[in-house]
Amino acid sequence: MLHLLVAPSSTSSRKARQWLTEHHLEFAERDIYRRPLHADEIKQILRLSENGCEDIVATRSNAYKRVKTDLDAMPLSQFIDVLTKHPEMLKRPILFNDEKLLVGFNDEEIRNFLPRELRKRNLETLLKKSS
Repeated sequence: MLHLLVAPSSTSSRKARQWLTEHHLEFAERDIYRRPLHADEIKQILRLSENGCEDIVATRSNAYKRVKTDLDAMPLSQFIDVLTKHPEMLKRPILFNDEKLLVGFNDEEIRNFLPRELRKRNLETLLKKSS
């Protein structure tokens, strides 16, 4: 199952939702402001990330500036606690399943969430058009 974490005012969140809908992919959408993530959910996202904390924190956000702390220096448990209290510090959208994570909207990378068979057919169609 795909999970889409969004913020209502985020243009990238709207783009991700639209892309998933247009490609007929089922997903569970969650507004991170109305239903903030729990510690275990943040840990799950961190496990899927390549660079850990820096992949998911919006360092240019006002919330990050207000917290005024060095997230890199704090213990993981404290970092997770900060994110549960300040969900606006998370980059968005966040799209993930049990194996993959995409933070932000990227038209090319989001295609990795298409089923393998569909990606294969799309590639074959592109190759036929180019020859």
